[in-house]
Amino acid sequence: MSTSLLDLGPDGHLRCRWCLATPGYQHYHDTEWGFPVADDQRLFEKLCLEGFQSGLSWRTILEKRENFRLAFHGFDYQRIADYTEQDEKRLLNNAGIIRHRGKIAATINNARRMQELVEREGSLAAFVWRYEPDPATLPPPATTTTSPESVALSKELKKRGWKFVGPTTVYSFMQAMGLINDHAPGCVVRARVQAARQVFQRPA
Repeated sequence: MSTSLLDLGPDGHLRCRWCLATPGYQHYHDTEWGFPVADDQRLFEKLCLEGFQSGLSWRTILEKRENFRLAFHGFDYQRIADYTEQDEKRLLNNAGIIRHRGKIAATINNARRMQELVEREGSLAAFVWRYEPDPATLPPPATTTTSPESVALSKELKKRGWKFVGPTTVYSFMQAMGLINDHAPGCVVRARVQAARQVFQRPA
């Protein structure tokens, strides 16, 4: 076990070192990161936020997440798909989010692509979970930023017209949404995530 990936939290338990910068980061690490998700709205939100994170830190996005949710109507993809130029202008004038024209346009585009994907595949959840890697093939935690599965999923999403879904972005999405348990060995949350994955019903 590499202790360089771990540090003691305020409760005396070892955690992934990256999460101890702020209480909000730790809460996200302890309650969300790596736990498997099958809810389409949450999956769509995370893909969008990972796109906004591109070139930035997740901490920046996490601190603005509630602002994003308000601005994008809870990441209701059906509603976002109907956004107009006026909505784009509204978002570009919203100081509470990342005012990046390309990323805002990509979110609206991806909502429309999401409609197409759900019609074709049944759900985003069923689609992305097909790319869950075999845990036995995974490299040690915190040693890579892509994988063959993230490359393949990225390629397929791009083929379907999605934007800001490169392999690194998709790998971060897979880590966060529980397709991968990338908590460091010895992290107090790693076993909790593993237990959640064992009882998780993969969507079909």
